[in-house]
Amino acid sequence: MSSSYGRFLTFEGVDGAGKSTHVDWVVQWLESHGKTVVSTREPGGTPIGESIRALVLNTPMHLETETLLMFAARAEHVRTVIEPALAAGHWVVCDRFTDATQAYQGAGRQLGQSRVETLAQWVHPCLTPHRTWLFDVPLDVAKERLNRTRTQDRFEQEESAFFERTQQAYWGLAKQNPARFKTIDGTQTIEHIRALLGIDLAQLLQSDEIKR
Repeated sequence: MSSSYGRFLTFEGVDGAGKSTHVDWVVQWLESHGKTVVSTREPGGTPIGESIRALVLNTPMHLETETLLMFAARAEHVRTVIEPALAAGHWVVCDRFTDATQAYQGAGRQLGQSRVETLAQWVHPCLTPHRTWLFDVPLDVAKERLNRTRTQDRFEQEESAFFERTQQAYWGLAKQNPARFKTIDGTQTIEHIRALLGIDLAQLLQSDEIKR
């Protein structure tokens, strides 16, 4: 990987954890520090990906179909958005990536981790986020937030056991990848969370400048 290669930052967490509230702020912080930033999301990020997103979030389907569609959207996303931006030296900020598939389909829907890993190795064998912020809140807090904010998609309407498995999987991923993951208590104030993100971003920026 050349020194001009960009940095790939992702946000993860169960629905209602509060992660999406901070995506734009991180983008603006990086831009204010001289970085060219691509902000994107999964599933989505491309015209094909957004069409798949609408289908997956709202249409009942078999688990295998759901998972393959997630990776079909991801393949298009990686090849047309993420990898070109990183190769150009830009920073990419993405709301969810493959960790979400491990947590939601692999654990929540009980597909199993090995199938997700096989697909990940096929679709993006050399691409892993440089930093993943995992927003963590008690599940009752997450559910309360969802109930008062918007109409829920078919994932957000799942039973408690589904979210328990999903959250446990996220905790496991963070434990397995301590250098990449930073867990953030999503019950803290927005100001406090952004202060923590700012500290971590400054460290990432400093590390990036040293490497260059």
